[in-house]
Amino acid sequence: MHLPFVAVKYGGSLLWGAMVYWLLATLFVAIGRFRIAAAALIVAVLVELFRLWHTPTLDAFRLTTAGALLLGRVFSLWNILAYAAGIAAALVLDCALSRPQPRFES
Repeated sequence: MHLPFVAVKYGGSLLWGAMVYWLLATLFVAIGRFRIAAAALIVAVLVELFRLWHTPTLDAFRLTTAGALLLGRVFSLWNILAYAAGIAAALVLDCALSRPQPRFES
């Protein structure tokens, strides 16, 4: 089964952004959803910017599978956009799931 290039290239980043939102929403229940989304976006941007920092030790770790998954290898503004889309989707889903359900009385 072949997925479109965009789904393969940025699907993981979209899911990663949503994961950061849900992780923060789970840890900070009392904080409003929009603040959580803003914090998730800040975390995502900082993680992406961290890819611009290179030291021999970091670069050696980035060549491993664990390093590539945890830190990534290459900075990309498109990844930031994919993170933002994932965070926005998680926010919309959170708002939809949190709506009070109408009561039907018989």
